[in-house]
Amino acid sequence: MEIIILISLVVLLLLGALFVIPRSISKGKGKEAHSGGNGTTSRSYSKKDVATHNTRKDCWIIIKDKVYDVTSYVEEHPGGDAILNNAGADSTEGFFGPQHGTRVFDIIEDFCIGELKH
Repeated sequence: MEIIILISLVVLLLLGALFVIPRSISKGKGKEAHSGGNGTTSRSYSKKDVATHNTRKDCWIIIKDKVYDVTSYVEEHPGGDAILNNAGADSTEGFFGPQHGTRVFDIIEDFCIGELKH
């Protein structure tokens, strides 16, 4: 009986790992394409470049001179279409508004694709 319980636990652990590991591996793929792999961005974009990405299906924003591709987050945004108010433009003021909790500061870095050219 103890062996059956032990085998069941091992199987459950393996199944759990199958769900956790693939998400961990794929979580940073989009970011790696635009960064040096060490968290630093390697691309730079002009305001004109960013301005062309101003729709629900292609949404970039600028926050404190960093460029973020938030297209995949638009539909999940808790504030609805408010994220589109500054699509293709500077969203710094809106981003640092009172409506955002501290968690948003961790989330946004996953979407960073580069720096703003000056």
